[in-house]
Amino acid sequence: MNDSFGAGGFNATSADGAGSENKAEGVLPLVIQQIIESSDGGITMFGNQYAMISLVAIVRDVEFSSTKVTYQLEDHTGRIDAHFWLEEDGAVNTPSVAPNSYARVVGSVRNQGGSKAIMTYKIDQVNSPNDVTTHLLEVLHARYKSEENNKRKVESSVDANSNATSNGGFMETDSVGASLGLNGKQLAVYKAIKSYGTAIGINRKELQAKFNHINPSEMQNITDFMTQEGMIYTTVDADHFLCVDA
Repeated sequence: MNDSFGAGGFNATSADGAGSENKAEGVLPLVIQQIIESSDGGITMFGNQYAMISLVAIVRDVEFSSTKVTYQLEDHTGRIDAHFWLEEDGAVNTPSVAPNSYARVVGSVRNQGGSKAIMTYKIDQVNSPNDVTTHLLEVLHARYKSEENNKRKVESSVDANSNATSNGGFMETDSVGASLGLNGKQLAVYKAIKSYGTAIGINRKELQAKFNHINPSEMQNITDFMTQEGMIYTTVDADHFLCVDA
């Protein structure tokens, strides 16, 4: 693991080697919403599993106890707690991060009482606003790079004579969507989001209007699933969607 904390200084590698596809390793840059919506089974993106995450966020509050320091972190997508466990000489080892300043955090994600929290490996105060922008670019790059690697795997494994097949009344003509294991309704929604032609993506109401046979609850489940799996992402708010393969 690379412990460098300069802008873009860590190496966000994943388990891409032969025979290690399911092995969790590497550091994945994320925003808080992605952490909160991650599965309980670990941090994954396009089939790759990661051991740790990195995050740049504002420290809104700091709470001290005899065994740990809890930092309440916030970015433009949500809030989450990060716990830094202390050694016996905890006062000496406590990271110096001031409230209402930006910090870069590296750690693992745990589910505590139904809520996600970060078990902090390292936390450093960020003094340059450029580091905030750089982190967001790293988040986007990690997503696109992971998708690109996944597409290579799919293209190498799919037979050349694969043809579009019917699934639940929808034609699976999108090889990327079909290869990701989407069912008929999921694939239809995925294609509708992908084909939408604005920079901010399609609004949930417009998306719902295209599929009268899909009730709002089922539509919510579909968009939540595709967001969690890194197939789509929200833009200006939680109700506008773009496809990562657009």
